[in-house]
Amino acid sequence: MSDAKQLYEKYMITSMVPAFVPIVVEEAHGCTYVAADGKEFLDCFSGIAVTNAGNGHPKVIEAAKKQIDKLVHCCTYVYYNPRAAELCKVLADITPGRLQKSFLSNSGAEAIEGALRLAKQHTGRKEVVALTHSFHGRSYATLSITGNWARKKGGGPYMPGVSFAMGPDPYRCQFGTTNDEDCAQAYAENLRYTLKYHTYGDVAAFIAEPVQGEGGILVPPANYFKYVKQILDEQGILFICDEVQSGFGRTGKLFAIEHFGVEPDIMTMAKGIADGFPLSAFIAREPVSEAFKPGDHLSTFGGSPVSCAAAMANIAVLKDEKLVENSAKRGEQIMGRLRKFAASCKLVGDVRGKGLMIGIELVTDPKTKTPAAEQTAAVRKALREKHSVLVGAGGSWNNVIRLQPPLCLTEAEADRVCTAMEKVVAEVAKSI
Repeated sequence: MSDAKQLYEKYMITSMVPAFVPIVVEEAHGCTYVAADGKEFLDCFSGIAVTNAGNGHPKVIEAAKKQIDKLVHCCTYVYYNPRAAELCKVLADITPGRLQKSFLSNSGAEAIEGALRLAKQHTGRKEVVALTHSFHGRSYATLSITGNWARKKGGGPYMPGVSFAMGPDPYRCQFGTTNDEDCAQAYAENLRYTLKYHTYGDVAAFIAEPVQGEGGILVPPANYFKYVKQILDEQGILFICDEVQSGFGRTGKLFAIEHFGVEPDIMTMAKGIADGFPLSAFIAREPVSEAFKPGDHLSTFGGSPVSCAAAMANIAVLKDEKLVENSAKRGEQIMGRLRKFAASCKLVGDVRGKGLMIGIELVTDPKTKTPAAEQTAAVRKALREKHSVLVGAGGSWNNVIRLQPPLCLTEAEADRVCTAMEKVVAEVAKSI
């Protein structure tokens, strides 16, 4: 057992982790992890969709090192921090619609908690509506609005004033239709039903991920958010768009909501914002952004000069190296090939996603769509042990293989992933 593993067991709280991937990661570059024993692995999970520009991108590292030599911390909300101001201007420039002013924090959960509070302050209302299958973080408030019992068990009772509408899942459409438009309308009308019968008429905001990540890479029907926004606007409810996992090029657009032609009132960001440096933000349109009064909100470490410098370099890399466009191309390549494979493999129920946010749902029976959690674990293990490919797993039943590699994934690396996936899944399918 390596020193790292021994230290983990003796000094770290890890009882909440079912099983670690048995790799001690010593270094990483691009789409490659290097283990302590020197073995290399193709990284197809990006530290849970974080290192979008690639592990250890030299321009991001250079920007952070340069900033470290000048200023590490001053508290962005006590003194003027030039890097924070510059980053917030960049965020206003690149985010969709009228989103203008940002608050900088450290994690996705912090960003979402701040966004919820801002929405309540602006509207004067106290309720929130979220979606089933959703995941918004592990703090008290973000677990309260997470629609997945497996993530919430043992932590309740949770925050009052939270209701859930059905999260759109075209593969398992709860309304018995395979028509995309009918599915969109039905799920949107379920939101209207939830607002009417599950709330007490004091809803400040509706929060949703454009593509649900932990829920199993669930992509809603094309017009779902358009119908939803119409309902929200009718009732004066703000739309908080959670781009923590789907943002910064992950889906083949800079932000996933751009696929759906809808403008959020507030948007949250984290994970891919700084290519591995801890940083998050929520951005709002005016006058929503002006709702806070003195003393309402703050962050000691939010907007770290080092993380802000890294974030600006990261955003420049995404643009200059056309990584968002590459995400779209590699996503089409992988999903196109795996969909052809799925047509002849009974274990694969669905291949879905946007860009390099891809889910492969495994089922033991394509007719009943029975989740194949055991087989999913076997596929993940075989990919690692036989092909040195690292992937994630998720979904409400842990039966979805998650492919979320750095956006610098090459055509050859994408082919390698597909070849490995086809071999392993075909082999595991024989056990059914």
